[in-house]
Amino acid sequence: MGSYLMLFLILFPMASSVAVFPLRRRSREYRNRFIQIVPIIELAAAVCLLFWPGASLMLPGVCGLGLQLTAGSLRSLLVLTAAFLWAMTGLNCPPYFAAAEGCNRFYLFWLLTLGALMGVFLAADLFTLFMFFEMMSFTSYVWVAQNETAEALRAGETYLAVAVIGGMTLLAGLLLLNDLLESLEIARLRDLVMALPAEKKGLLYTAGGCCLIGFGAKAGMYPLHIWLPRAHPVAPAPASALLSGILTKSGVFGVLIISRGLFWADAPWNRVVLALGVTTMVLGAVLAVFSIDLKRTLACSSMSQIGFILVGVAMQGYLNGENALAAWGTVLHMLNHSLIKLVLFVAAGVVYVGAHSLNLNDIRGWGRNKPWLKGVFFVGAASIAGVPGFSGYVSKTLLHESIVEYIHILERADAASGVFQAVEWLFLISGGLTAAYMTKLFVAIFVAPKAAGQRPAVREYMSQGTVIALSCGTLALLLLGMTPGITMEPIAQWAAEFLYADHGHAVSYFAWVNLKGACVSLAIGAMVYLVVVRRLLMRKEAGTVVYVDCWPKWLDLEERLYRPMLRGLVFAGAFCARVVASIGDLLVFVGERILFTRAPGIFVPKHDENFGTYGKKPRRFLVGETFSFDLLLAGCGMVAFLLYLLL
Repeated sequence: MGSYLMLFLILFPMASSVAVFPLRRRSREYRNRFIQIVPIIELAAAVCLLFWPGASLMLPGVCGLGLQLTAGSLRSLLVLTAAFLWAMTGLNCPPYFAAAEGCNRFYLFWLLTLGALMGVFLAADLFTLFMFFEMMSFTSYVWVAQNETAEALRAGETYLAVAVIGGMTLLAGLLLLNDLLESLEIARLRDLVMALPAEKKGLLYTAGGCCLIGFGAKAGMYPLHIWLPRAHPVAPAPASALLSGILTKSGVFGVLIISRGLFWADAPWNRVVLALGVTTMVLGAVLAVFSIDLKRTLACSSMSQIGFILVGVAMQGYLNGENALAAWGTVLHMLNHSLIKLVLFVAAGVVYVGAHSLNLNDIRGWGRNKPWLKGVFFVGAASIAGVPGFSGYVSKTLLHESIVEYIHILERADAASGVFQAVEWLFLISGGLTAAYMTKLFVAIFVAPKAAGQRPAVREYMSQGTVIALSCGTLALLLLGMTPGITMEPIAQWAAEFLYADHGHAVSYFAWVNLKGACVSLAIGAMVYLVVVRRLLMRKEAGTVVYVDCWPKWLDLEERLYRPMLRGLVFAGAFCARVVASIGDLLVFVGERILFTRAPGIFVPKHDENFGTYGKKPRRFLVGETFSFDLLLAGCGMVAFLLYLLL
């Protein structure tokens, strides 16, 4: 039964997607009910899958190598989380798209992405994971470009470029890994690596590095984070909640598999992951402090929280056999971040629909007379800031304590611990920056005086479906945060089995030794808000206090590095292709000079080196004179030759 449930979780939303357009032609109401019911059925199936933790399925011959699926532990937790987020955003979608055009297309790819993501989390081998991972990347591209504005299309270009380059790098890593280990089955990776000869360690690092780039690009890891701040401001709010809340976790899931399967306690690998995690964590928080766009701030926040999770991934490797705290913190922060971003992005969608803007200067004070929305947003903000009593505090405490525990191990061994003490302080400072930018958002939207010219709010500013989605997400955050020993620890122990974590020990979350770290972060956050945000990032203009974006434009990594680099590669590729194509012209020219030396003027071949003239010719001549046409003919010749040999 479990194997059929896994197949159902993947195929049901994909098959359901084809009904979107016919239902819309019949009635918008039918279509809206349909896209709300499908994710709820998917959620029910995900809950049922919990009763078959060891379920597995092999589909031989599919895509050549066959597909393998399995359930249990972290896989089932991520499947359940994804289904819950889809069900909640499904309730929010109809009111959000009430006046939008082209939402049928969005719903089609929204359901296709759900099925593909289920395949990612249920994959039993890296080939299956790659197939669904790439499918998910291409179907979710439509979410980013949905509004078809110039900004949305440009953000879609960035998203697609990162997805394609990351996917091809990941494929190269998996091909190399398959050649090294002769298997991509996730459960066998550790044993196969242990049996690998020492002289092949360098190739293993190369394969692992390619996989880290591919998975890290989807996770939003620095320096491949560039799609996050671009995509979220232009994507619809329900899409942003899923992109940030769960699609980034597919990348983290891949990083976890590679780190725990190939590089269990490998010091060089863990140093790299730790460095990338700390950089992502700090940079994302700094970008969020400077941002004056609501959804861009939340996007940069997601980048920072992914950094926290990557720090947990690295600490698992450093702690080796005593990695329970790091593994628990990693798993729980993945869960908490998903629920938090569901609440915050859906709330941001409510603000956008009401104010028709995301700029803090335009939406300032919009939520002053909306106590329910204010309370919901506060719960999400307090959770992500790590305020005690809310769910984010528990996972951040576990991650912080894993760093402290490793520092104690080093000190007991009389080893240098300065690097990890610096990591601990950067961890606390990043937590403080999180508190600062969430305070900035909360004060701007719900406390500050209303902006001039703001549209008057309607009495019913959110639908019943949106209320249910926000209520469920908020209640989950409160329940998990207030009862960590009853709810969060059992979840962590169950899911961390996938990460080879030990059984660990009970943690006193509200003891002073653990509260101290949260208090330090919150104190840093208060200082940053009062000194940096209030004094440097706000100024008085025409008698009104406004938020200013002081982030230097020249620090835009995409515009200053990646796009020029790609343009340079395109030019180099075109130049090389032209040089290669000119070899044939050179041979003709030399042959002409040799064969017609005694008959000048009889044969004068045409010479035209100007690319621009090609556009004036009929299409059949244009195609016939390209290097691609030569390659096509060469390929046809090779195919004909192979067929001749086979027959």
